[in-house]
Amino acid sequence: MRLPVTILGGYLGAGKTTLVNHLLRHAEGRRIAVMVNDFGTLAIDADLIAAQEDNVLSLAGGCVCCSFGDDLVGALLDLAKREPRPDHVLIETSGVALPGAVARSLSLLFDYALDAIIVLADAETTADRLADPYLGDTLQRQFGDTDLIVLNKCDLASRDAITALSARLAREHPSARLIETTRSALALDVAFGIDAHTTPRRFGASHRTVGHDHVSLTFGGAVDIAALARGLAVLDLVRAKGFIVDHTGQWYVVQLAGRRTTIEAAAVDVTGPARLVCIAHSRAVDRDALSALLVHCGATGIQPQRIQA
Repeated sequence: MRLPVTILGGYLGAGKTTLVNHLLRHAEGRRIAVMVNDFGTLAIDADLIAAQEDNVLSLAGGCVCCSFGDDLVGALLDLAKREPRPDHVLIETSGVALPGAVARSLSLLFDYALDAIIVLADAETTADRLADPYLGDTLQRQFGDTDLIVLNKCDLASRDAITALSARLAREHPSARLIETTRSALALDVAFGIDAHTTPRRFGASHRTVGHDHVSLTFGGAVDIAALARGLAVLDLVRAKGFIVDHTGQWYVVQLAGRRTTIEAAAVDVTGPARLVCIAHSRAVDRDALSALLVHCGATGIQPQRIQA
């Protein structure tokens, strides 16, 4: 299977380094590879570093951090050869970089697949930076590339300021979903998506964790996959992933990040019923709307899936 990649952007001081360290500390057994232009630009917490050799930091839990200098494509080609392979790749861009340009480079590499573009924004300073004639265009182009805008440091801004900024970003960048956080405490399944096939304990019954609601369903029937993807994009979800079979018996992977959906033929052997995992942030998943969508698309026998320990 192709390696899923999350591209992380945001202007200086938005909280990217804090988020990277947070995700590494809460990796839950995932082997995460962090790609960074220069080790000096990303302060990995010292207690997470097990060893350093040339342009690679070995981190706790089988994670690694690799410096790519000016050759991201070459570094990704080398990373794909590592054993054991990482489960997920996180590319941290510089404060003035455009994540969309990185995504276009990634599209040239067969071994990798874009999972999501996430851009952090400082809730306290972003409104002023958007008004700056020098910075505003850069921030708007960063936001224009993203699937998920993480409005961070919400503890440092007033609720009125957050509401006004959220409304502006939603109006100017309607293709992105907006998430509020404090201290970059983004849920792992939101940052890295969900693996409904290889990580069954994340494919569980409806449950709440800090900041998001998570629903998992199994079902039968031949599903209109294109219609399902369109329907998921208009539900108030930040993430979704499903293994779905169509009327020909072909299995597909349907994924949602923000409002961007992708449909690909399943690259692994899929057994058992079709299944779908959905996450909403700071609100409950609309279970009735989700079930109605599945029935409309041809699903039958819809059942919640129990969490496995």
